[in-house]
Amino acid sequence: MAQPDTVTRILDTAEVLFAERGFAETSLRNITSKAKVNLAAVNYHFGSKKSLIQAVFSRYLDPFTTRFHAALDELEAKHRQDGSEIPLEELLETMARTVLEVPAERNSLKVFMRLLGLAYSQAQGHLRRYIQDEYGSVFTRFTELVRRATPELPDAERFWRLHFVLGTVIFTLSGLDALRDIAEQDYHEHVTVRDLVRRLRPVVVSAMQAPLPEPPVQEAS
Repeated sequence: MAQPDTVTRILDTAEVLFAERGFAETSLRNITSKAKVNLAAVNYHFGSKKSLIQAVFSRYLDPFTTRFHAALDELEAKHRQDGSEIPLEELLETMARTVLEVPAERNSLKVFMRLLGLAYSQAQGHLRRYIQDEYGSVFTRFTELVRRATPELPDAERFWRLHFVLGTVIFTLSGLDALRDIAEQDYHEHVTVRDLVRRLRPVVVSAMQAPLPEPPVQEAS
């Protein structure tokens, strides 16, 4: 079996270490040691740790963005024929299906989810700017379609609910191994990723469609 090339070996190692330890806690020395390459190879191929982090994300987000745009194109074409807006459940189902398809090509869904979580919790300015500049169009498009599907929600409430839903999905799928073990041991269920998404879908749809919270009570001064 041929050995993976240097760039692939560095990226494979970096994404696993970043997912396990975080960006700040993972040094280039950690990566080069585990990948069995020298620092000069990282500098030659990537130039800096920032560029390496961006390259790790691009391996997932490049195919994800292409697939998601194509999937949204299909949805819009289908609903354009009858003049209806795309239902929220279809939008969320399409996003979930696309999220699952991309890492399935490399059998690393858990790593992908942990990296997405880090992009929210640990992302430095350069990574936020990179993701927005390179991939912001597909997320903006999705958010606009969600807005049309939920016209009853104020913009600020929709923002919070989308992030609550995203947090739920990331937490659930990044902890998939532990959840499978619990389901098997405590409930004698063998759970596939598709099973989990089937159960998760009505929960996140209900969260987006829940009644608006009561306005805060104004205390008398």
